[in-house]
Amino acid sequence: MRKLIISVVVGGLIIFGSIFLAGQIAGSKKNRRPKPQKVIKTVFVDTIKNGTVPIIIPANGNLKAKRRVELFSEVQGVFRSGSKLFRTGQEYSLGQTLIRIDANEYYASVQSAKSNLYNLLTSIMPDLRLDYQKVYPKWQAYLNSFDLNKTTPGLPEMDTEKEKFFISGRGIISSYYNVKNLEQRLSKYTITAPFNGVLTDALVTEGTLIRSGQKLGEYINTGVYELEVSVSKTFGDFLKVGKQVELANLGKSQNYIGKVARVNGRVDQSSQTITVFIEVSDHSLKEGQYLEANLEAREEPNAIEIDRSLLLENNQIFVVRDSILDLIDVKPIYFTDKKVVLKDVPDNEVIVTRIMTGAYEGMLVKVFDGTTPKRAKS
Repeated sequence: MRKLIISVVVGGLIIFGSIFLAGQIAGSKKNRRPKPQKVIKTVFVDTIKNGTVPIIIPANGNLKAKRRVELFSEVQGVFRSGSKLFRTGQEYSLGQTLIRIDANEYYASVQSAKSNLYNLLTSIMPDLRLDYQKVYPKWQAYLNSFDLNKTTPGLPEMDTEKEKFFISGRGIISSYYNVKNLEQRLSKYTITAPFNGVLTDALVTEGTLIRSGQKLGEYINTGVYELEVSVSKTFGDFLKVGKQVELANLGKSQNYIGKVARVNGRVDQSSQTITVFIEVSDHSLKEGQYLEANLEAREEPNAIEIDRSLLLENNQIFVVRDSILDLIDVKPIYFTDKKVVLKDVPDNEVIVTRIMTGAYEGMLVKVFDGTTPKRAKS
């Protein structure tokens, strides 16, 4: 009995000691987890000052020469070589021969017709000298100036009906116009440059048999080009002829200044756009070159321009008031791919100018003051 009592007492002491030691160990453990700190994000801001914002319409297109000629043949013959080879890229000056077609056979028929006219004139001179002494001198002078190797000069002016009846009755007038018709067609065997330019397309070569109606090539003036762009009909009333336009190449490495040359008076029914032609002149430009244009359609008063990414879906933007983010309603006027023009933004309002992840109304923020404040573009 005595051993049993001793065993119970010893066991109780051991259990009590274990519980006491466990409590001491648990009480001595320190909580090392740091308390979370409240993070205040820094925002970039700008002070608003409303002003007049130009509405710039971006457009693009390919250049086309303002003066261009498609060369066609109205006669038939063999293409003869000239002073310059008829090749793509060849430059010509005003009046230089582009194409010369062999016209020896046709030239002989023209000379024959001119000879017949000359013989008719010679045959009437005795009658004129006897019956029409007053008009004889001018017809004699005309006959003396007649040269078979030169273009036929115009007939002398006939003052009286009697003179007209006599000249017409001898078949001189009909013979004269027959010669002029043949001479006109003979001139079509030679095609000359209508202006200074370059040959952009050559479809025939020397020795080719050219047929009537055949296309021979294309010729352009390299001095002045036109850019054809399409603009929404909303801004059609603001596009005026003569207004300057800023142009840039695809890489933005070169800028040019053009002007609105023409505005189409018809709206495209499928796209509801108006075609605008911008004239630009620069020796570095080439036909077919891609250019981007910025058309100034109109000026919007009492407005500002900000990055499009700052405008929220419900037409609101973030502002900072006493280090607290707030939302205000705005009225978008015009969108571009990067910018948006807004109205109804109060003057001296401090707006957020850079996107901030996780921003919400009522959020505590800190205004970045490392740079000198600047005003929004107006």
